[in-house]
Amino acid sequence: MRKYITLLLFVTFITNNQAQDSSEKIQLETTLVAPKTVTKLGEDSYLIDFGKAYFGTVQIESKKTQNDSLVFHLGEKLNDQHKVDRTPGGTIRYQKVILNGLSAGKKIDLSLTPDKRNTTGAAILLPESMGTVMPFRYCQVDHLTIPIEELQFSQKAVHNRFHDNASDFTSSDKVLDAIWDLCKHTIKATSFTGYYVDGDRERIPYEADAYINQLSHYSVDSVYTIGRRTNEYFIDNPTWPTEWLLHTVLMFHADYMYTGDLAPLEKHYENLKLKTLMDLEREDGLISSSSPHLNQELINQLGFKKPDTKIKDIIDWPPAQKDTGWKLATAEGERDGYEIVPVNTVVNSFYYYNLKLMTEIAGFLGKKQDILFFQNKANKVKNTINTKLFDAEKGYYIDGEHSTHASLHANMMPLAFDLVPEEHVKTVTEFVKTRGMACSVYGSQYLLEGLFKNNEAQYALDLITETESDRSWWNMIQVGATMTMEAWDVKYKPNSDWNHAWGTAPLNITTRYMWGIKPKTAGFKIAEIKPQLANLTFTKIKVPTKIGIITAHFEKLKDLALYTIEIPAGMVAEFIIPSKASKIKHNGKIIKKNTPVISLESGVHKIQLKQ
Repeated sequence: MRKYITLLLFVTFITNNQAQDSSEKIQLETTLVAPKTVTKLGEDSYLIDFGKAYFGTVQIESKKTQNDSLVFHLGEKLNDQHKVDRTPGGTIRYQKVILNGLSAGKKIDLSLTPDKRNTTGAAILLPESMGTVMPFRYCQVDHLTIPIEELQFSQKAVHNRFHDNASDFTSSDKVLDAIWDLCKHTIKATSFTGYYVDGDRERIPYEADAYINQLSHYSVDSVYTIGRRTNEYFIDNPTWPTEWLLHTVLMFHADYMYTGDLAPLEKHYENLKLKTLMDLEREDGLISSSSPHLNQELINQLGFKKPDTKIKDIIDWPPAQKDTGWKLATAEGERDGYEIVPVNTVVNSFYYYNLKLMTEIAGFLGKKQDILFFQNKANKVKNTINTKLFDAEKGYYIDGEHSTHASLHANMMPLAFDLVPEEHVKTVTEFVKTRGMACSVYGSQYLLEGLFKNNEAQYALDLITETESDRSWWNMIQVGATMTMEAWDVKYKPNSDWNHAWGTAPLNITTRYMWGIKPKTAGFKIAEIKPQLANLTFTKIKVPTKIGIITAHFEKLKDLALYTIEIPAGMVAEFIIPSKASKIKHNGKIIKKNTPVISLESGVHKIQLKQ
């Protein structure tokens, strides 16, 4: 049975007045996906389920002619009658298409009506030759008078070049497996513009969305062009939230670590310095978007086209009900009641991390004076945060200067960005664990990072695999989405969509923190493998890199943890031994108990740990 056929399209286009080299080619693929099921709904009505949503349209080829008109309903969601939902709510997509008959032997692509918001203004535009696309999983056809067996339906899916077989993951937790699959499909399906866009409602790149998208994409494929193109886009097309600007350095640093290519850092070094927002520093090192230094000149230097652009702190999204007018399931939105004061903990945590990464970037580029410059600034900011924004009596961070409120966000960000002194890690993590998933799907990236970085792997895994709460990835699957959603549920963001890659945190967290597979040196010349597998009894993973594929297998047998890891040629890996290991064997050879790291050359390695 035909499952899919992939056609390559090499498309050259300049996007909507954005600064792009006119010779740059965005390589898109059109995959023809066969139906998973075809269900008869009535005498002349059928429901075609393609299994997963993609951006595209429907292609039809008939062996017989039908002169009468047909009606097609395309959508992401079904209603209670098991038909395509024509009023799905939020920005969940639906469209009706009328086709004036079918001609035998002729292929027809359904012509879709473009959405004004995502095909004008700042949206990334597709070339006219591609036509209009929308996200859909289902196609319902009505008024079909010829036998359906005479027709061939295909989901004509558009996406960036993607190697499906470059990555894989399975484990003893089938919920985790399903969530990983959901996230991986999201990365492929949302690449349809050749950029990391925020979802179908706007189709605009935003830095925070793009960073999570990048981490997840680089975890499952070694085609880095879409990430690098998006990074380049942000140099001249920044967006308004303070924290979003502060993601720019993170994206360029991550790209270098995966690709080993210094050229983007060399080209944009001065701009990256600006994007740290260090010009907003006050005497104690902290920054504020309320600073008088945030003037029109700096706004222009940052890349904004409008000098009256207002840069504002966002913390998380959406904000409280009183600030939006939306009727939300939680009146305080996704900010956990955060008190946004002029000098706040979230913004300055991001600022510290920017300085820390700029110290490394300066080192990559051999800028010795700048290494000391950024290092000194980072140390000063860290000290000030831990002096002025930490409640020593309670043992956790407050939302900002002079604030009396403490939120999840004000504590998970310092955990994620290595700001918390060792003596306070216990009380900060204890506080974080009292808040649950009191953040958005975007915020979950940093919540999970902070937990894994501070030895809370089991709690982090429990959050990922939660099945009882609707604030979970399992809920996304249960409501019928096949890509990660913009919000935990439509009730938490009334205009949310079902195709937002900023919801894919579990994908990159599984690779980078649960299995702990990351580049230790640029371009994966040296890889780090630091597994924190919590209560999993079995898992295997396949991770693509620029050099080759890393494969790893784990099995727990009573008190034995057994790892089989294959390192590709040209790479060395450092396996970080869990502190609880009492006996260690590497390829049958006993290793000293207090050995923290095992060096793995290219080839297959068997590691046995007794706990």
